[in-house]
Amino acid sequence: MATGQARAKLLAAAVDDALEAGIADLSLRQIAEAIGTSHRMLLYHFGSRDGLLAAVTMAVEESERQRLFDSDESFTNARPLWDHLSDAALWPQERLFFEIYVRALRDRNRSDGFLDHVVDDWLEPIAARLVGAGIPPDVAAAHARLGLAVVRGLLLDLLATHDLEGTTRAFDLYVASVIATLRRRG
Repeated sequence: MATGQARAKLLAAAVDDALEAGIADLSLRQIAEAIGTSHRMLLYHFGSRDGLLAAVTMAVEESERQRLFDSDESFTNARPLWDHLSDAALWPQERLFFEIYVRALRDRNRSDGFLDHVVDDWLEPIAARLVGAGIPPDVAAAHARLGLAVVRGLLLDLLATHDLEGTTRAFDLYVASVIATLRRRG
């Protein structure tokens, strides 16, 4: 098996394990055991535990982007998106996301490119969706950044407080403000 294929197979196994059982609190050896490999193979393909966790987090982010942009969900019916993201079953992965984010901010050299993708990979597709929903292109990019920040901020709030009702009300208020903006411009 080629090195790239072996890495992809290990990454897929680690993502599956992360989504099913969580891996944030596991050592590299424990992760390796859970996915049926050795810690040496993980070190070879990912460089470090941080490299593996960053790769897993980026893969999950890519999957979430695909899920969002392959769906027919619109900003006038964004609640299914929030219901998915705020599901307690995803909290371990979301905690991992924020943990990797903070680690990358503290030491960019150990982030394995995480910071290069964590914002920018979302902005263009969100802005394109906003343009499609009627927001002029000149302001869609700012709205995309604001929307991403709002959702991530609410997720962080939810993880800290477990206040699903309060964060859901705040999400609904944000969506209502976006819809109001669309109507004013329409």
